[in-house]
Parts: sequence; C-alpha cells; structure tokens
Amino acid sequence: MKYPNKPICLGDDHPDIVIQIQKRLNQKNFEAVEEDGVFGNLTEHAVIAFQNSYCDLNGLPLRIDGKVGPLTCGALFGRTLQQSYNDSPLAREAIKIAHDEIGIKEDPPRSNRGPRIKEYLRCVGLPEPNSWCAAFVYWGFEQAASKQNRVNPLVKTGGCMEHWNKNRIGEKLDAAHAIANPLLVKPGSIFIISRGAGKGHTGIVTGIFDDYLHTIEGNTNNEHSAEGEGVFQLQRRISTVNLGYLFYN
Repeated sequence: MKYPNKPICLGDDHPDIVIQIQKRLNQKNFEAVEEDGVFGNLTEHAVIAFQNSYCDLNGLPLRIDGKVGPLTCGALFGRTLQQSYNDSPLAREAIKIAHDEIGIKEDPPRSNRGPRIKEYLRCVGLPEPNSWCAAFVYWGFEQAASKQNRVNPLVKTGGCMEHWNKNRIGEKLDAAHAIANPLLVKPGSIFIISRGAGKGHTGIVTGIFDDYLHTIEGNTNNEHSAEGEGVFQLQRRISTVNLGYLFYN
C-alpha cells in the first residue's frame, strides 16, 4: 500500500485506501469493522486498538491518535513485528518513558556519573559511581507506575542478577525458549544477560523483528557494551540474551 500524503482519519474520503485499511485491521483481528470504505467511528476505534498494541517499524510505540499516517501504515502493511502485542499498560508507559531518555550521557564519559545517572542510581538506593543499567530500568518502571498510581512491581535493585533471582511477580521466560520461539517475547519485556561472576546487563525490549530485538538500554553504547556511557536505542540478536526475560503486567 502506498503511504498517503496526509494521515487517513475519521471522515476521510479515500474509500479505496480506507477499504485496504479495514481489511488489514480485520486480518489482524482488531475490532472487526465493515469493509465499506467509510472511515467512521468503528474504524477509528479499531485503529486506536491497533496503535495501542503495535510498534512502528523502528520498534517504537505508535502515536495513539486513530489516524493512519506513514508510521501506522508501515506497521499495518510493511514488515511486521513477529510479536507486537503488549497487554501491559505499565510496560507500554515504561517504553515511552525510556524512549524520552535516549541520548542521556554520563558526565564525564565512562565515569558512571552525571546528573541523570545520579537520579537513576538514587532510585534504587545506590550512590555514584555504580553500574546503572538495572537502575535505569527500575527508574523507568517507577516513573510509569507513579503515573498510573500503582506500586512498581519490579525488584528494587541495581543488580541485574539480583533482579532475575529475586523476581516473584513478573512473568519469567528463559533464553532457550525465547530463542526457539521469538513470538514469546513481548515488547516491554526486560531482558537479562549474565556476564559471569555475578555481573550482568539489562534493558527494555521495544519490539522484535525476525531474530533481532529492538531495545532501549542504559550504561551502554553503539557497540552494545555493558559499561558504556549513555542511554541508547539498539538492535541485538535474540541469541545474545543468555539468561531470559521478565515481563510485568
């Protein structure tokens, strides 16, 4: 499908494009709509439901506005996520918050210090300098939980392995099952990598394309270091996650 020059939305008069949108929404089982070429309230509600559950082709949350612009169009008709359904409002909000942090850097570089780094660490009761990838994840979910007036269900820790070992609430998916069936990994999942000697690395999964995870990670860099200098949006092969995933509703 060719992307429209402007978003297709409520009351739009392009019936040929609207019918294609309606057919695709029905194929994906989003609030079945009549395939009549009329972008009415039911079609708008179905688009909103789709945007709530799918990411764009970069693995980022779609804008939930009921309009079919290039990003929503790409998610509907382009290269689709293998698994893009996310039934956790908490996880969806945490992804949005983490995305807003992309570009935060240590000051000075490679110091595990900086105004924002200090805030992440303080959230789990740690001082500077300390490795902060797990603190970043906890901080993101803490902000999301606060917005939703609920208790953060994550283990309050700056340790990746401690998070994995002490988790009692979140769904746990081991790496072997995830590699065998990537469909099991949900956006909003927290991946845990074991680096040995009690050390690890962690981040938030924002989407899955083929056997690649799209992630937002703290204390990393473009080379996927576990001791980097900032918050980065990355892609990594699912096989690089050797421990597993935690998912919180």
